Amino acid sequence: MDTPRTYPEGVTCWVDIEDVDVEEAARFYGVLLGWTFLEVASRPRYLIAQRDGQDAAGIGQRSVDDPIARPAAWNTYISVSNVSQVAAAVAAAGGRIIESPSDLVGAALTASCVDNQGISFRLWQSLGRQGVQVANTPGAWNFSDLHTPEPSASMAFYSGLFGWIFDDLGFATMIRMPGYGDHLAATSDPGIHERQSGDKVPPGFADAFGWLVWAQEEQPHWHVTFTVADRDDAVTTAQDLGATVVSTADTDWTRDAQIRDPQGAMLTLSQYSPQSG
Repeated sequence: MDTPRTYPEGVTCWVDIEDVDVEEAARFYGVLLGWTFLEVASRPRYLIAQRDGQDAAGIGQRSVDDPIARPAAWNTYISVSNVSQVAAAVAAAGGRIIESPSDLVGAALTASCVDNQGISFRLWQSLGRQGVQVANTPGAWNFSDLHTPEPSASMAFYSGLFGWIFDDLGFATMIRMPGYGDHLAATSDPGIHERQSGDKVPPGFADAFGWLVWAQEEQPHWHVTFTVADRDDAVTTAQDLGATVVSTADTDWTRDAQIRDPQGAMLTLSQYSPQSG
């Protein structure tokens, strides 16, 4: 990639996971997604996962005595230009700040928040790293989707805070940031509009960075999806490494599997497989 991938304010830009056993997490995701790792901090440990030399995600150390009781989970970060100002806006909009702005290993200033539905998310003000540099290709982050019990309340919160647009496509609700596709076309992805010009591509899809899902019988959360070359092969590998398959599904565009990793974190593996015709 000649031009670094950058993220306008309000676009999801980074994902990481905090595990008690960092070595086990690196082993699992390294084999499953083809990642290599750079250790950028030792106390607590933080690894930058890379795919073909490009930043793909992070793995952090969580203490067994962590005072914040929470299950293992992937975290999704939203790009901001001033983390302190946006953190204040989160609180004013009905959310809460769980961890005040701090320096994440020189990569970014970050803050941990919950929205008006109690769903965790994080803010990312870039310092040394812009965000994920490889995306939407096998072994890389695809989307983070908002699973919420109250879609209208979530839409009001995030649209008011970041200016997000929620498009009801009938089969799903797309989350997009106006102008994001133009930003990508002018920087790291000059062919995005031509590539997404087909009849079956929803209007505004170049601006999309996630989906809103009505969480009826599950814990509300930001849910991460990683792209894989072959869903079934990836599922077999994940199971061999100690993961549990929760569900599988085939859509008009993808073949998906939701899994629970060996330390309990949920994620989806997705193979791009559009139906012909």
